[in-house]
Amino acid sequence: MHQIELFIKYPHDIQQETLRKIINSAKDTEWGKLYNFKNINNYEQFKRNVPIQNYESLKPYIDRIRRGEQNILWNTEIKLFAKSSGTTNDKSKFIPVSRESLEDCHYNGGRDMLAIYCSLYPDTKLFTGKNLGLGGSLATDNFGDYESQNGDLSAIVINNLPIWAEFFRSPDLSIALMDNWDEKVEKLSKAIITENMVSLAGVPSWMLLIMKRLLEITNKKSISEVWPNLEVYFHGGVNFAPYKEQFNTVFDKSDINYLELYNASEGFFGIQDQRDSHDLLLMLDYGIYYEFIPFKELVDVDCKTLSLDEVKIGVTYALVISTNGGLWRYMLGDTIMFKSLYPFRFIINGRTKHFMNAFGEEIIVDNADKALGIACEKTGAQIKEYTAAPVFMEGDEKGAHEWLIEFEIQPNSIAYFSEMLDNALKSINSDYEAKRYQNLILKMPIIRSLPKDSFYKWFESKKKLGGQNKVPRLSNDRKFLEELLALIKSNSI
Repeated sequence: MHQIELFIKYPHDIQQETLRKIINSAKDTEWGKLYNFKNINNYEQFKRNVPIQNYESLKPYIDRIRRGEQNILWNTEIKLFAKSSGTTNDKSKFIPVSRESLEDCHYNGGRDMLAIYCSLYPDTKLFTGKNLGLGGSLATDNFGDYESQNGDLSAIVINNLPIWAEFFRSPDLSIALMDNWDEKVEKLSKAIITENMVSLAGVPSWMLLIMKRLLEITNKKSISEVWPNLEVYFHGGVNFAPYKEQFNTVFDKSDINYLELYNASEGFFGIQDQRDSHDLLLMLDYGIYYEFIPFKELVDVDCKTLSLDEVKIGVTYALVISTNGGLWRYMLGDTIMFKSLYPFRFIINGRTKHFMNAFGEEIIVDNADKALGIACEKTGAQIKEYTAAPVFMEGDEKGAHEWLIEFEIQPNSIAYFSEMLDNALKSINSDYEAKRYQNLILKMPIIRSLPKDSFYKWFESKKKLGGQNKVPRLSNDRKFLEELLALIKSNSI
C-alpha cells in the first residue's frame, strides 16, 4: 500500500521516471537505434522521434521475435506471447510478454489487487483458503530450433507463478491449462468442489458457466452452499453489469464482494480501489508510460497525444501505451474517461471503433464486414445496411448476437445465411470461435430481415439524413437496435 500511495502522491514524477527507464532499457535494441533512443531525454522528444503504432505496424517485428530474433523491440529475451483477437488483418494477435512485463506489471497488478482488497476489507479471510483463477491454455511454437509459447495471458500468468503461490490456488496446472473446454469444465468442477474456496477470478461469461455446472454436479441451490467461505469475485475483461444479477442469484449471498480489474494482454492498467465506486485507479508504476488522445480528435495515427498532466475530467480519451514488453506508442484500442485527478481514477467507456464485446468475443467492424461478405457470397444475397448488438444472457438462456439487416437481395434461406455468417466469424475471430464452442456462451446469430428503407427512415426520424452520418454497425449495448425495432413495430416503417 505504501508503493501505491507513492504513485498516487507523485504521479507525474513516477511516469517521467518510467519513460526514462524503458527508453534507457531499449536504447541499444533495433527499435531504439531506429528512433535514436540515446538522444531522447523527455516526453516531447519521444513524441517527435517515435510515431504512434498499432498491431499491424509492429507485427513484422513481433513475427521476427516469435521466430527467435532478439533485441528487436526490447532488450531481454522474449519467449512468451499473449494471444488475443481483435486485429483487422489476423485471426489472432501475439503480444510479447517480457520477464519485466510479467513480473513488474502483471504480477505487481496481482499483488496490488490483494493489497487494495485487504485494505478495503480488513477483516478478510482471504489467506485461509484458495483462489479459483480461470485460465486459458498454452501452445508451443517451433520455428526451427527455436521454441516459444503463446496462449491466453491468464495461462501465461498461472504457468509462471512462483511455487508458493500454488498453495493458494486451485485446481492444479494439469487441469487449469487444459485446452479441451468440455473436459476442463468437468475435471475442474470436480477438483474444486471440496476445496475451501474464498475467492474467484476470471471473465464473467466463463465463470458463470463453471458456477452453474458446479450447482448441477452438487445438486445445490447456491454457490454459498458449496463454498460457505467464498467472499470475493475479481472480475474484468468485459462489462460486468449484464452479469451481476446472475452472479447474485448463483451466489445467493448478500455479502459477496466484487472488485473490478482492468488487465489485458498488453498490460495491467487499473484496479477498483473504493468500496462504493466502480471507478478504477490508474496504476502508474508497472513499467507502462501512458499517453492520451482526445477521442474527438482521433482521426489517424498522427494525432496529437497528451501526457497524464494534461488530461481533464469528463473527456473521452483513446489510450496509447509504451511498455516494458516492447510496445512503443501503441494504440490500445480502448477509450477511457477520467472521473477524478489526484488520484487518477477512470472508467472504461468504449473502444476506438464500433465493436461487440459483451461476452469477451471482441467482434470489430472489419470482422463483421468480412464475415457478411462471405455469407453473401455463399448465399447470393446482397446487403444494403446492417447493425448488430448482443442479446444478453437471462436465466439459463445463452447469449447471442442479433443482426438487423436490410437486404438488397434476400437470401433464399435466412437460416443458411446465419450459418454461413457464423462459420465466417469463427474463421476470422478466435475469441468468437471460443465463445461459440458447442453453444456454451453464444448461440447461433439471430438474423432479422428489415423492411425496405428501414435505416433511411431511422435517420429521418433523428433528423440525420445526409452529411457524415453513418449507421452504427456494431454496438456493445442494445440502445440503437431497440430504437430501430421500436420504429418498425410502431408501423413508422
